[in-house]
Amino acid sequence: MKRTPHLRGLFALAVVALSLYVALTVPVQLGLDLRGGTQIVLETRPTTAADAGAEATDRTVEVLRGRIDALGVAEPTIARSGDDRIVVELPGVQDPRRAADVIGRTARLAFHQVLGPATAADRAAGPSPERPHEQVTADETGRFLRLQTAALTGKDVEKAAARFDPHSGAGWHVTVDFKGAGGQEWARLTGEAACRAPGDPGRRVAVVLDGRIISSPQVDPSVGCRSGIGGGATLITGSFDDEEARELALLINGGALPVPVETVEQRTVGPSLGARAIAASAWAAAIGTALTSLFIVAVYRVVGALAVLALACYGLVSYAALASLGATLTLPGLAGFVLAIGMAVDANVLVFERAREEYAARHRPTPRSSLTAGFRGAFSAIADSNVTTLIAAALLFFLASGPVRGFGVTLGIGVLASMFSALVVTRVLAEHAVARPGLRRRPRLTGIAHTGFVRARLDRSGPHLMRHPRRWLAVSAAALVLAGSGIVVRGLDLGVEFTGGRLVEYSTTAPVDPDRTRAALAEAGFPQAVVQSSGDRQFTVRTPALGEARSAALTDAVTGLGVGAERIRDEAVGPSLGKELRRGALIALAVALGAQLVYLAARFRWLLGSSAVAALAHDVVILVGVFAWLGKPVDGVFLAALLTVIGYSVNDSVVVFDRIRELGRRARGTPFARVADQALLQTLPRTVNTGTGAAFILTALAVLGGDTLRDFALALLVGLAVGTWSSMFTATPLAVELHRRTGRKRRT
Repeated sequence: MKRTPHLRGLFALAVVALSLYVALTVPVQLGLDLRGGTQIVLETRPTTAADAGAEATDRTVEVLRGRIDALGVAEPTIARSGDDRIVVELPGVQDPRRAADVIGRTARLAFHQVLGPATAADRAAGPSPERPHEQVTADETGRFLRLQTAALTGKDVEKAAARFDPHSGAGWHVTVDFKGAGGQEWARLTGEAACRAPGDPGRRVAVVLDGRIISSPQVDPSVGCRSGIGGGATLITGSFDDEEARELALLINGGALPVPVETVEQRTVGPSLGARAIAASAWAAAIGTALTSLFIVAVYRVVGALAVLALACYGLVSYAALASLGATLTLPGLAGFVLAIGMAVDANVLVFERAREEYAARHRPTPRSSLTAGFRGAFSAIADSNVTTLIAAALLFFLASGPVRGFGVTLGIGVLASMFSALVVTRVLAEHAVARPGLRRRPRLTGIAHTGFVRARLDRSGPHLMRHPRRWLAVSAAALVLAGSGIVVRGLDLGVEFTGGRLVEYSTTAPVDPDRTRAALAEAGFPQAVVQSSGDRQFTVRTPALGEARSAALTDAVTGLGVGAERIRDEAVGPSLGKELRRGALIALAVALGAQLVYLAARFRWLLGSSAVAALAHDVVILVGVFAWLGKPVDGVFLAALLTVIGYSVNDSVVVFDRIRELGRRARGTPFARVADQALLQTLPRTVNTGTGAAFILTALAVLGGDTLRDFALALLVGLAVGTWSSMFTATPLAVELHRRTGRKRRT
């Protein structure tokens, strides 16, 4: 047993040293919302049953990878998501219109002989059984032509290159080299066209890309009938500029997509926004952690100071874990990183308060023995509360998407790192410190050998909180009705993720009048645009779904206001994806509540588990209702906050119920209401101190975290207050009432 502290110390030292090495040598990958760039989510649209499924999507990914490499984007990311979605991340790309056009174009290339002009009857008739080898397509001038079915396609192309020839008059053009039998087929096709007289439409060869004629040159008069153009190469001319010629060559070289794709989601973030977000989060983390550290030291003295040192180790271990796993750090992930500091504080507070109880009750004669007993007694509550938070983090990872998923990863890593810092690092440092002779002579300096302000007041007054549990339930019900009426009266302002549409955020050099901006956009043809100010020199515009051309017109209208507008964020979500995300959010909430119920019922009695889940539902409705009354958007980031509140709120209930279970085993026969009363009073110091520490961090995020994190931090602050109330005055009195009713039924 004497070797255990030494082994624990060696383990802590090894983990911290390894984390320091990883942090210094392995960089963390930043998400696009932090470093700037464009994310495009594509969905495959198979035309046949054979093209459906993951295999066709994988083939599409390989073609897209070739196109993206040709674009010259540094460190692009392309990956399949599910069976029919592809996520493309392009760091540094600020022109999503061109990127989406190049990436998403099907690029089906074909060469056709022109049969002649198409009449109105040909166009109306469409594909005809009498002419199975013909099709009707408009050329580059808008005229409709009848084309012979192609025998030569992009699969027969070896390579293509953009060229400029100022002498021939062709200007920018694309040279195409054929491979294998493609050269012979090209000679046959041009040889048949050469049999027509010069000027005859049938002497033309149409180059068709994605069903549109991009060039239809006549075969040169020098080419003889049936001989055709040899050499296995040709030249595509048209009204190309340099960019269009290079883009066409890129598409031909990249090959055709196996199946058509459609852009269902698109996000663009400017680098300046990401830099500001990083700076704001860093300031929030520094100030919030400093305030929390001062509070912990003031309350718990020496062991509090050692807990602050352990918090620094938590930050190091969390960062190293993110780097070693190759996880992407997103903006919500930064918030999760900061939020997990509160989890680490909670574990330390649980241990220290338990140690104070042991010392005050004289069960342990010294601070060191009290501290050891505190770690042992608090372990089950720490484990249960962190498992419930890990459940919320896992749900965010599996059910959310985009940056919110990154938040789930960071939160999960942070919870595990916080348990290590509290149960291993803090224990090693604190047990070593309180064993020093100087502190043994002055036990009050340790922070363990006195009761604390909250516990001292409770020992003097000792209120009987659960004497009238229905009164607390009535207050909770009133708050529930008041918040829920906001959902009915004001409705929910669902974000673009859940409704589909376009959200563009602008930064300006001068103050913006939202009413003037709204009127200007209505004049420009955007009467449904919703303009919201997000700061003195920042505002967002939300509209229904817009194409890239209309989006450019929107930006032109904003630029015309003369306020130096710069687009710093652009998000587009298709209606089908919005509906899917909305359904996923509801599933996530239902699964979160169900998972918590199953876990709590397994760890505690069903009575306590169902009471805790009812309190969680109470917290969810109140938080959503508060955001409805405030007119705040309910989006993916809010969903992350909501699921975090569920995990954070259940922590308080778990701590109280863990104490109820412990006291119930000790004092069998004591009325349940009295046991619940004692549990509430004994855990109240932990609740107050943990809530205060977390409030410092969340307030710093709300004030300094920037516009994106402000609503997130506000949701967590509301959730912290509501969750603290519900664990004490909703879940506990509800458990008392259920216990009374079930007891009566058994007696009857």
